[in-house]
Amino acid sequence: MAKILGIIGGGQLGMMLTEAAKNMPLDISKVIVLDPTENCPAAKVGAEQIIANFKDESSIRELAERSDIITYEIESGNSSVLKNLESTCEINPSPETLSIIQDKFTQKKFLDDNGIPVTRFSEISTKNELDSKINEFGLPILLKTRRDAYDGRGNFKIDSVEQVSDALKIFDGKSLMVEQFVEFEMEVSVIAARSTTGEIQTFPVVENIHDDNILKMTIAPARISTEISKKAEDIAHKTMEVLHGAGVFGIEMFVTKNKQVLINEIAPRVHNSGHHTLQSSKTSQFEQHLRAILGMKLGDTELTYTTIMYNILGPHNFMGEYNIPIINLDNVFLKMYGKLESKPQRKIGHVNIVDSDKVGIEKLLEQVEILKDDLLIKPKKSSG
Repeated sequence: MAKILGIIGGGQLGMMLTEAAKNMPLDISKVIVLDPTENCPAAKVGAEQIIANFKDESSIRELAERSDIITYEIESGNSSVLKNLESTCEINPSPETLSIIQDKFTQKKFLDDNGIPVTRFSEISTKNELDSKINEFGLPILLKTRRDAYDGRGNFKIDSVEQVSDALKIFDGKSLMVEQFVEFEMEVSVIAARSTTGEIQTFPVVENIHDDNILKMTIAPARISTEISKKAEDIAHKTMEVLHGAGVFGIEMFVTKNKQVLINEIAPRVHNSGHHTLQSSKTSQFEQHLRAILGMKLGDTELTYTTIMYNILGPHNFMGEYNIPIINLDNVFLKMYGKLESKPQRKIGHVNIVDSDKVGIEKLLEQVEILKDDLLIKPKKSSG
């Protein structure tokens, strides 16, 4: 019997999960999202919406009462409330896993305790403790808020001791941690899935290029050796074995100068670096997530095409209504998220540039450079 799917979060990830669910009508009859933004992206493609904060207890309870399964497209849900609702409906990934991942220090400690490689880290509560860790780890060092941080928000790279006081003032009142700064050669990620049946599948390792701590471009597959690729996939597989619950996880990693592979962060949900799968793969990450939480056999993760995903971000100097880019090329797939206003660094959409003619990654990168101007978000001109 088809089930009603509840999603905490109705942004672009919820939108693409809703679209995937509509292609599985025998398995999912309806999608309901909980999101504070009226007419959120998921609602625009057919999801019903509960308009409320992601942490609002009564709204989460309403979502649970109206759904057979709950999942999330954002880590901001109230994990303690969700934990208490597990007898009301299925919740995946598990609230316990969500709770671990929501706190960056707890996440790192969990991984370290399970023998999964991470950079050196420590909890911080005083300036003296921070000074001590600077002496131990050296400079630069990363100061991070433990909760409610993403896309580089909540991070401060301390390059000199003179910056310590300012860094602590910025995060005053927050729970903090530090990490040793990693001299990495490349940032990569693995989109991994674990089904309720215990089946685990990983998509091939991808290469991520960031700008101002926000993902700008993903290259699938990553330009790495077979040995490094296997290390990353093995780490992702082990991570999925120790985390509880089902679903797709985005596992971000560093490849260091000396060819180590370390986990940076984990997202318990579909991930920006997996958007390429909409065109590159036999199974998209969104379909895979639904398959995983429904207990279905996981789909084929083989890459059909080399693909570059390029994020369309709101420019720094503009906020407001915008013109939608127009691209008419057979190998370029434009996906806009239906957001009415552009804001600085806001994710407005993405394009997947597919190597359908087998020209190679370098030629695709050249095509990205040519397309950049056409993909710029520009103010909407009034008709008056």
